[in-house]
Amino acid sequence: MRASELPTPSRLLPADIVRVGLVGIRSRPTRAVLSALGIAIGIAAMVAVLGISNAGQADLTNRISRLGTNLLTVSPGRDLFGQDAQLPSDAVEMVGRIGPVESVTATAQLSGVTVRRTDRIDPLAGGGIGVAAARTDLLPTVGGSVGQGVFLNGATGRYPSVVLGSVAAERLGIDRTGRQVYIGERWFTVIGLLSPVALAPELDRSALIGWDAARDLFAFEGHPTTVYERSADESVEAVRGVLAATANPQSPQDVRVSRPSDALEAQLAAKSAFTSLFLGLGAVALLVGGVGVANTMVISVLERRPEIGLRRSLGAGRGQIRIQFLAESVALSGSGGAVGVLLGALITAGWSVTQGWPVVMPVGVLLAGVASAALIGTVAGLYPATRAARLTPTEALSSV
Repeated sequence: MRASELPTPSRLLPADIVRVGLVGIRSRPTRAVLSALGIAIGIAAMVAVLGISNAGQADLTNRISRLGTNLLTVSPGRDLFGQDAQLPSDAVEMVGRIGPVESVTATAQLSGVTVRRTDRIDPLAGGGIGVAAARTDLLPTVGGSVGQGVFLNGATGRYPSVVLGSVAAERLGIDRTGRQVYIGERWFTVIGLLSPVALAPELDRSALIGWDAARDLFAFEGHPTTVYERSADESVEAVRGVLAATANPQSPQDVRVSRPSDALEAQLAAKSAFTSLFLGLGAVALLVGGVGVANTMVISVLERRPEIGLRRSLGAGRGQIRIQFLAESVALSGSGGAVGVLLGALITAGWSVTQGWPVVMPVGVLLAGVASAALIGTVAGLYPATRAARLTPTEALSSV
């Protein structure tokens, strides 16, 4: 018979590839499930890490946007002799004269003044709570709010009234207003409890009394220790450049100017660094799963030598045998990847809801999870598929 009269070799259609690729999985379901489980765990870990990281970053980004990045703080540094410097008593008024400044306020830590739950407690057991004089316009500038009660005003700021930060209230065991705490050598009435202040966490650990009350009761001289200033967004850097010289014209080198939102952005960068670390651990788990799939496929080739020999003797080519086992490997990894993506998405959603974060799951992450699993399946099945394709009908059938 001439070559032109030979029958046309059969070709595997996509449906045929899927069908023959699922033969091994259907015939050995337990082994297939265990092999796919390794891939599922690796993909779930990677998807969950990326999803939780994206949700956390989205929440932090929303907080930064909501709180604003235009808050600057001015505080005294140290002079040439290593001593604590001091801001002028009129620093707030001088900073307020800067054109783009929209609001300015201040607090002043009272040295040597302690706050206690009762007068029976040792003054040295302050629990890290500081006492500070505060201006009545503090909260609007720093973006704070009162969780319970009211803040200091022109009237209460003259008398023994105190507003506690969230941490200070917890450490003192104060859960409602109307209680009294012992500050210095005098009882103060708690008129307000603050909610956590993200851009000024030092206020969370403070007991705030009025500026006038601090002058009258503790001989406060009016020198602020922290000046808070907000300006137009486009003018922040310009204002930052002149704040030190404006707040303390005599010694601008002894003034520290900072931007509280930079700390939140540093947290954002730290989250990204940890994401890379955990993503690497997920990749290791995925690699281990890929090794498991490769091992399963090698065993499958050894066990199915008679099937390979029979198919070869009936006219199946080397390429058809190769693609059969590649399809099985990809199906095994792909099914594990799909389960892993679903599991990772559920973990991300559950964690985000419990933390009060927005549920963020980029479609690209889900698709990348399935694609990674398919790629691992292709690589893991390449050697077993090539080995199966090299078997001759005689060699394969001789093992029957």
